[in-house]
Amino acid sequence: MKRKFFVTVLFVILVGTQLSLAGTLSGKVSGAGAGSVVWVEDPSAKVEPPAKPFMMDQKGLVFVPHILVVPLGSTVEFLNSDSVAHNVFWTGIGGNKKLGHNLGTWPKGDKRSFKFDNPGAVSLLCNVHPEMSAYVVVVPTSRYATTNADGEYTIQNVADGAHTVTVWHEGMKQQSKQVTVTGATKADFTLSK
Repeated sequence: MKRKFFVTVLFVILVGTQLSLAGTLSGKVSGAGAGSVVWVEDPSAKVEPPAKPFMMDQKGLVFVPHILVVPLGSTVEFLNSDSVAHNVFWTGIGGNKKLGHNLGTWPKGDKRSFKFDNPGAVSLLCNVHPEMSAYVVVVPTSRYATTNADGEYTIQNVADGAHTVTVWHEGMKQQSKQVTVTGATKADFTLSK
């Protein structure tokens, strides 16, 4: 009986300790509208991209969604849902022009896939329709969020400790800062062009 009680108490202590080692990071991004991408860099954490690919559609002569956030190593499928041919290309990833790529042009109903193994913002374009544009933002972590209409974000299960937190928004300067997470932690950002 004593042993069972001791094991139960030890289990509760261990579980409580594990829970206390992960916090929540939240805050507000000012200077930009909804759709800012916020991520927590943690070089010690393994990034686990989902097995199922992400989807970027071309529908009504626009990319849908306009901003797609994916963890490093993720595959994105590019679908053409329009009755006209579309193309997908980018001139670089995160400013690195050597990582530019052209998936080609394909008809309605077809799709092409690409695995993103480099972090950074990817500006998508269509050679057939130059007015079309969108972004795939490849983040080096599984801990990320997109801001809501009020510029607010929340990232769950962030390990306690010092982290670099980065914010990206279309047309704005990317911003990073050191944040020490302990339990529920706030980190606000103000972006500029």
